[in-house]
This record gives sequence, structure tokens and C-alpha cells, in this order.
Amino acid sequence: MKKSVSTYRGRLAPSPTGHLHLGHARTFWVAAERARAAGGTLLLRNDDLDAIRFRLDFVAAMLEDLRWLGLTWEEPIISQSERLPLYRAALARLHATGQIFPCTRTRRDVLDAIGAPHEGGENDEPVYPPQFRPPADAPLPPLDDAGRAFNWRFRVPDGETLAFDDAALGPQSAIAGRDFGDFLVWRKDGVPSYQFACAVDDADLRITEVVRGADLIKSTFRQLLLLRALGAPAPVYYHAPLMLDAAGVRLAKRHDALSLRTLRERGATPLEIIAQFSFSNPPG
Repeated sequence: MKKSVSTYRGRLAPSPTGHLHLGHARTFWVAAERARAAGGTLLLRNDDLDAIRFRLDFVAAMLEDLRWLGLTWEEPIISQSERLPLYRAALARLHATGQIFPCTRTRRDVLDAIGAPHEGGENDEPVYPPQFRPPADAPLPPLDDAGRAFNWRFRVPDGETLAFDDAALGPQSAIAGRDFGDFLVWRKDGVPSYQFACAVDDADLRITEVVRGADLIKSTFRQLLLLRALGAPAPVYYHAPLMLDAAGVRLAKRHDALSLRTLRERGATPLEIIAQFSFSNPPG
């Protein structure tokens, strides 16, 4: 009897803006384990669009640390910085259907606006004030002429309830225009936003399950809207509970004492690292 081929396609998506810490390692380990259990394919995407914080030595370090931990993936590695034509083509599709609009407002403008609460989260942004949004029938400037003049935002369907069943945390829902507003998809420096690049990549690479931290749940609603706008199917989402330090604070790249690089230098082994990946025991 011929063995069936798994259609599972997962991905690791480290960002080379610092050394990987235990929280990153656990999320990537969960992603690798789920791909292995499904007998599927695991890709590695290098999220290197942050020109300010990106460093080549962090790329080498993250690959070395992941391989040391025992993770493997399908080659070649995918770098977002090499995929700009793909993102521009997707932006043109949204422009042609009138689902984006130009924005000259600064982040400070948005924060200072009355009734612009901050949504929270490292990759989150303030709720865009409705009064800043141009009319839906306003003509759009051409992308070629305006690419460096202002940012572009996605126009969310106000009042629509978006929902998905998270494979780790269960049913999730949010209301567009209330829980999150019109969000950035393209910056005037010629680079796509995290939300946009992520959604385009997941569609193009035919990712069937996205495994990431629970702090990115709000991002999922935005990416679901983008995938729908681009006519692409949505993957399954698995948002792993966040790993906290002994004080109950979410791990971040500033926790250098808990980076894989530092722990390796102290003599930790991969098995000892993996033993700390309980969802209830904080690292000390």
C-alpha cells in the first residue's frame, strides 16, 4: 500500500534583531515538533526587513543556535529582503481593488488623537482614528508616484466580527474598527509592514499551520483580512502560551541572560534547554 504524502507545511520565522532567547526557542521547538508529528515540511523564513535593528551576525547566530538545539528545516532559507517584488505585486492588487489608502499621519498624530487607545503588544499599533481615514470613494494616487511620499494602510471593515479557532488557545474573536483599526501595510521607505509581509509569505509559501507566540493573536485578525483580500486560504493558527521569567515578565531579547547563546556558553546542553519548555515552569 502506497504511503500518503503529508500536505502539512509549517515555518520558523526568526528575526535577526537580537539573540534568540528561551521563549523563541520553545516556540520554534513546538513548531518543529508539530511539523514532525504531521510528517510534513518545515520552512525557515528569515524576517530581515527591519533595516534599523537587523544585523548579519544575528542571522548567523540564530541559525547556529537553532541547529545546535537540534532543529532542521527544508533548504534553502527564505529571506524576506529578497522578496520585495512579491510584496509590491500584492500591494498593487490591494491598490487596484481600493482596499488600501495613503496615510500622511505620523504615529504621534495617531497617539495624540482623541479616542485612539493603544492596542498593546510588541508588533501592535494604535487604533487608527476614523476621522483620519479618507472617504471610500476618494481616488487613490498611483503607487509609482506616491511610493515614497506616504505610508499605505489597509481599510478594515468596521463592525465586522472576525473569528478563528486557535489550535492551542481555542476560539478567538475581534471586532474590526473597535479592537483594531486601519493598519499599516506599506511604509514610505519602500518596505512592507510585518503584517503584510507575513500574510503574503504565508499565502505564497502555502503554509498550512502558523505556530507562534500568544502575543501575536491580534496580528492574526489583520492577517486574516489580508489573506481574504488577496484571495488566499487562511492557515491554521497555533499560538503558544508565552514563556515568562521568574518575575512573571514575558521574555524579550533584552533578557540576554536567558539567550540560547549565553546559556550555551555556560555549558547548557540542548536536552537541558528543552527540559525547560514546560508551559508552566518559568526559567530562573
